[in-house]
This record gives sequence, structure tokens and C-alpha cells, in this order.
Amino acid sequence: MTAPTIDILAIGNAIVDVLAATDDTFLAQEGMTKGAMQLIDAPRAESLYAGMGAGREVSGGSAANTLAGAAMLGASCGFVGQVADDQLGAVFVHDIRAQGIAFDVPASDPAVPTGRCLVLVSEDGQRTMNTFLGAAQFLPTSAVDRTLVESAAVLLLEGYLWDPAEPRAAMQEAIRVARAAGRKVALGVSAVFCILNHHADFVALVEAGDIDILFANDEELLALAALEDFEAALAKIAKSVPLLVVTRGADGAIAVEGGTTRHEVAAEPIDRIVDTTGAGDLFAAGFLAGQAQGRSIADSLTMGAVAAAEVIGHYGARPETDLKTLVAARLG
Repeated sequence: MTAPTIDILAIGNAIVDVLAATDDTFLAQEGMTKGAMQLIDAPRAESLYAGMGAGREVSGGSAANTLAGAAMLGASCGFVGQVADDQLGAVFVHDIRAQGIAFDVPASDPAVPTGRCLVLVSEDGQRTMNTFLGAAQFLPTSAVDRTLVESAAVLLLEGYLWDPAEPRAAMQEAIRVARAAGRKVALGVSAVFCILNHHADFVALVEAGDIDILFANDEELLALAALEDFEAALAKIAKSVPLLVVTRGADGAIAVEGGTTRHEVAAEPIDRIVDTTGAGDLFAAGFLAGQAQGRSIADSLTMGAVAAAEVIGHYGARPETDLKTLVAARLG
């Protein structure tokens, strides 16, 4: 087995976030559940965008956000995702390459536009997301470069992208290639609805030994385990995956290694939560970057907490402060 040449290769949604402030009245008028994420179609995306307040466009996508943070922390990264040959597609390509992340998947026909996530941010920092996947949901298996997958120490899969059939097949192929090459596979389950829609698939991946690192928050863990008690769910899932990492918001995060060895970290202090968009993505970024640097599980958890604290202190899911400096101040 040859040594990997990049640290993390991620497959995920290539989308652009459009963020705007909101209030509970608007959410209620639009029939939204505060703090939730829902998939929408093109007409709904257009009507909702027209009703939103002034916003800002920031490249997003869960796995792409993770890569942006990991790259800032010094990890070498590559991305596989689908954009269209349109304005938002150009924004996404520019932003991800500007981070030093390799991205070479050809843009698709703009008849199906680049995906976008309309993010409504409440005064308390809660974000309510409305996602039109657009071109992202048609990522073909042909976009998976076997050599690129084999070159990555860790293949990171975005749970959101498991829903559409084409990218699911692409990720299944990437898993086969990565495992044959002796590389690690990480999965972020992304959201409770992803688990409910594909519970059997996710459980099968874990129980088959195809996942080396599993990222989830506490609610997602409960859904995956089909249990109501957190500790019972943690014990159940930890038995089947070499490394389980669970975020718990203000209560910090827990990692269980080898089914038994437990590590915990507190959430980093923050003056004010502005926007929780991307908190889990950036936690994964810090953790994976720490692992790429050969740091301990405990220090990698701390790096995740530092990165998550940075991103919830401002609008958008991409870091705005040098994460290396923040980590150095915390860990030396």
C-alpha cells in the first residue's frame, strides 16, 4: 500500500448558502420549523428567495465546509461534487479553489442550476435551512476518480448526499475503492431526516465495517441507534465503529475509540452565538485536521471545539478567523 498524498477527500453537496436574518413570524408565515432543514424544489426556492430580507452569498455544503476548515488548519484536501455552468457554480468553484482545495469535476448543463441553501437566521442564532440541491443531486459515478480516492488518507462522505440515487451510487463506489486501498472512510450522517430515510443503509455500512469514523450529533445518534437514552445509544453504536464522534452543542463533544475508550471535551466559551450554521461541519474539520497531524483524540476534539466556536460567532459556515492561530493559542 502506497502512502497517501492528500489528507482528506470529501464527496458532498456543492451548494451556495444565501443567508438572511429573520424572525419567528416570518418562519411561521412560511410554514417552517425553526432550526430544521427541509428540501425544496426550484419554484419554492425562487418564491422564498423573493420573500427573504437582504442576504449574503457564501459557498457552503456540509462536506465542503469541513474541507474549508481543515485546509485552513493545514490539511491537504480534495472535493468531489457537482455544480452547473452558471453564476452560483462559478462562485462555488472560485471559493473552494481559493482555499487550496483540489476540485476538478466538470460543471454540468445549467438547465439544472447549481444548488443553493436559503438560510434564515433567527436572533438567537438558530438557522432554518431550505435546500434546493439542483445540480448537486446528479453527481455521477464517473465523477469518482479512482486514483484520487486511493491517494486520500481519509474519504469523507456527506450524509445529505445519500438521498439522491446518483450520488449515492458514486459514494458506494468510492467506499469500495477506498477500502480496497486500505484507506479510512468517515461518514457524517448530517441530519435526523437522512437517518430516518436511509436507516437500514447507514446501519448496514456501520455493521459491515465500512465506516472507520462516524460523526453525529446527539439527536442523530439517538435516531441511528433507535433509542431514547443517550448513553445507551452511544454504547450501541460505538461497538460497531472504530471511532465514534458525537457533538452535543453547549455540552461539548464525546469520542469513543474502539468501542470502549471514551474522550470528552467541553464546548469552547463564546461571547455570543450569531449563527449555528456549519458548527458540526467545522467540528469535523478541526477533528480530522488534528488526526491528520497525528494529534491525540483529546487534542483533535479540542481542535474541533475551537473551529466550531469560531464559526458560530459570525454569519456563514466558513471560517473568518485564522484557525491555526486559534488552535495554537489553545493547544500550543
